[in-house]
Amino acid sequence: MNNFKTALFILALAFSCAPAENFQEAYDSISEEGLKSRIKALASDDFLGRMPFTEGETKTINYLRDEFKKLGLQPGNGDSYFQEVPLVELTATVDPQLKITGGDAEINLNYWDDFVALTRRVTDSVRIENSEIIFAGYGTIAPEYDWNDYEGLDVKGKTVLVLINDPGFGTEDKSFFKGNEMTYYGRWTYKYEEAARQGATGIIIVHETAHASYPFEVVQGGWSGANLYLENPDNNMSRCVIEGWVSEESANQMFANMGMDGYDFYEEARKREFKSFPMNQQLSVGLVNNIKRSKSNNVVARYVGSERPDETIIYSAHWDHFGVGKPVDGDSIYNGAVDNGTGVAAIIQVAEAFTKLNAPTKRSVVFMAVTAEEQGLLGSAHYSVNPIYEPAKTVANLNVDAIRPIGRVNDFSIVGYGQSELDDYAKRAVEKQGRYITPDPHPESGGFFRSDHFNFASIGIPALYGKGATDSDANGKEWGEEQYKKYTSENYHKPSDEFTDDFNAEGVKLDAQVLFDIGYTLANESTFPKWKEGSEFKAIREK
Repeated sequence: MNNFKTALFILALAFSCAPAENFQEAYDSISEEGLKSRIKALASDDFLGRMPFTEGETKTINYLRDEFKKLGLQPGNGDSYFQEVPLVELTATVDPQLKITGGDAEINLNYWDDFVALTRRVTDSVRIENSEIIFAGYGTIAPEYDWNDYEGLDVKGKTVLVLINDPGFGTEDKSFFKGNEMTYYGRWTYKYEEAARQGATGIIIVHETAHASYPFEVVQGGWSGANLYLENPDNNMSRCVIEGWVSEESANQMFANMGMDGYDFYEEARKREFKSFPMNQQLSVGLVNNIKRSKSNNVVARYVGSERPDETIIYSAHWDHFGVGKPVDGDSIYNGAVDNGTGVAAIIQVAEAFTKLNAPTKRSVVFMAVTAEEQGLLGSAHYSVNPIYEPAKTVANLNVDAIRPIGRVNDFSIVGYGQSELDDYAKRAVEKQGRYITPDPHPESGGFFRSDHFNFASIGIPALYGKGATDSDANGKEWGEEQYKKYTSENYHKPSDEFTDDFNAEGVKLDAQVLFDIGYTLANESTFPKWKEGSEFKAIREK
């Protein structure tokens, strides 16, 4: 009899802690209509392009707080739905021309059309005069690839001209960097950081659309107007005085000016025998800053687990975009419907699905809409240094960013495929929908380093960034690839990224359901997914 009672007690306990019986109902509650209504709201002109530090931020973060409150989610940062992110805003007025002397003739590059420039230094003005220009190839020091573009160079007081992407771009040799897949050495952020470490006064990156994976207009939009940076005790005085870009045509003009007309700098700079060299020209440019200090906000809400509430799965999506800026075809509001109205709408819908479960998950689930991603992943970077939830007990990060509304696509692309066991969770969830997993079809774009999951990964938290790719169920892969290229060239980071009534959110819904399925599974397990062998983040987690 005692054994029978014990058995009944164990059975009752098991049922009380069992996963929800209505998982499918919660899963099916994620709808196109719900997604579209939230995307439409977030991308409306009322939100003024969701720029941090503006009325657009106030409207956006209050909207998100209210949405999470209505769902019954708890505040995610103590008794607050907000995590303050101290930022400094610099709005630069740049010289109308960048002057290059020496060589065969003086070159005057025009601001906006030929070059853009800014400074991260929190100071009223900066100027560099007659700074010697050094061509430093890809501007990369990569010991694991036996590569050093700065070897033997003294660039103190000088300006380096470097190429975007890394030497492996355009090759299929996976042993040479990562072949066509961009490494962190290919990102503009790394190049600016490395030039500062080398003591350069200035750094100018040569833009080329294929190498960068976006047109020069994206650079023009991102490196003009107000730019945000995390507050730094040294006011960023350790950074180069000037950080900028020039068009490929302008770089060709500079090489021609030293008698190297037609020099194929991309091909030459990827050769093992390449050595950086002075260009026998000097650069002069300056700017005046308007400085504003304030605080932006990450928005954080929490669904509390029943058994191990201190173990956490974090969903992330950046809420910000570019606000009101330079008009394009008469439109000055950068609405950001796809980037990232889709991602924010998706995590709200996933949050709502969790609240529909008839039994809470064993672990807690956090929904985090982060700020200032467009300014360099700043909101998630602040969180990585000031985590609310212990990283060692954070099970995973599931990041959502810019799902294109082109209907059902059969392929679910994982950026950074092969990094962690989260790939296997995604594969199971995707195959339930009759879809399949692919690696990133555009690894040359460096997507793993271009969204907020990167900052979670950088502190060891396994992170997944995946979304529908190009295999359109209705129109095929070729059409899907054309839509990718069209969005990148015509709408990405432009006012034309707007919500329209023909927004086809079926693919957004399917991706949100995949992410709900993965998070639900993780939230009811006791194990922790691991980084795979060869991942640079594995050692960080194991510490």
